[in-house]
Amino acid sequence: MKRFVLLVSVIFTILVTPLTVFSEEEPENDAEQELNLAPDSQSAMLIERDTGKVLFDKNSHEKLPPASMTKVMTLLLIMEALDEEKITKEETIRVSERAASMGGSQVFLETGEEMTVEDLLKAVAVASANDASVALAERIAGSEKAFVEQMNEKAKALDLENTQFQNTTGLPAEDHYSTSHDMAIMAKELLKYESVTEYTSLYEDYLREGEEDEFWLVNTNKLVNSYPGVDGLKTGYTNEAKYCLTATGEQDDMRVIAVVMGADTTKERNGDITNMLDYAFNHFETENLYDKGEAITTLELLKAEEESVNVVPSESISTIHRIGDEDKDVTTEVNMHSDLDLPINKGDQVGELIVKDNGTTLSKTSLVVDHDVQTASYITLLKRTMQKMVK
Repeated sequence: MKRFVLLVSVIFTILVTPLTVFSEEEPENDAEQELNLAPDSQSAMLIERDTGKVLFDKNSHEKLPPASMTKVMTLLLIMEALDEEKITKEETIRVSERAASMGGSQVFLETGEEMTVEDLLKAVAVASANDASVALAERIAGSEKAFVEQMNEKAKALDLENTQFQNTTGLPAEDHYSTSHDMAIMAKELLKYESVTEYTSLYEDYLREGEEDEFWLVNTNKLVNSYPGVDGLKTGYTNEAKYCLTATGEQDDMRVIAVVMGADTTKERNGDITNMLDYAFNHFETENLYDKGEAITTLELLKAEEESVNVVPSESISTIHRIGDEDKDVTTEVNMHSDLDLPINKGDQVGELIVKDNGTTLSKTSLVVDHDVQTASYITLLKRTMQKMVK
């Protein structure tokens, strides 16, 4: 009788207890098939830079404090300002009292001190200097607050739905957050300005060299000195954020971006980044199709000062595949906009280049003009008309 009661009890338990159902569906991407490459981090993301292909993902959309990785966006807006010639590297900036008062990582700027944009940029990129970040922000936007508004506007333009900034530095603040996914996209955008790695790759340098207040800069990202090909980008640490790093490296013409957030120690942080970089470089390779700025086609503009203008990609274009994969049939397609109004500014999108493999779209890249295109003057149009009449 006891055995019968026990059997009934077991059957009843089985019937009423929910069962875990395991799907036999194949994973959607390579990242889901791999072991955890970042076991010691709360969140992580690994992408190839040109294609944006995700190679590894761990809680990549979880909102977390980014600490000084915030400066990836700060650097992006600084590099944009340089590219648009709103500032120059040789320009001297006078440091405000507010900028000089920034705590945390700093290069101890003095109120009223003057320093070039290039040296301030170096201080941000190498030493994660909060005071230099604010000094540059104030020069570009008029105030740090206005610069932060530009940071958030840029985040929206990049479709970063889980990012919100309150300052340029990453110092703890309420509602200041991002994700490893969003940080990877910011880094991808920043690396369009390839010269930024001239600064982020420096392991050590000096400010005010030879002067009494000479300052030794040492890179907070030790991987630039220990992992072949690593040349950036930005570390981060606060008690709340723990140890974070947005890293980038290049080997055999393939550049990848690896992000970790929420590691307990620098050793764990660097270990997870190393795992991801090893995985990328050991298992994947890229094929370059076009370099940034390489002429792909020309744009014929009858009413422009120049009748023919080069059209170039806004960033380098590549394909990525697993090492040894020979089943590739890559094609490209150029689609130009038909409703272009003059004048056209350098960097304005005039078309799109689509890359496909066996009919499947791999990437879409903006095509732009490589310099300003002005409306033709009356004299230019008259000369053009007369030349046609002669012909």
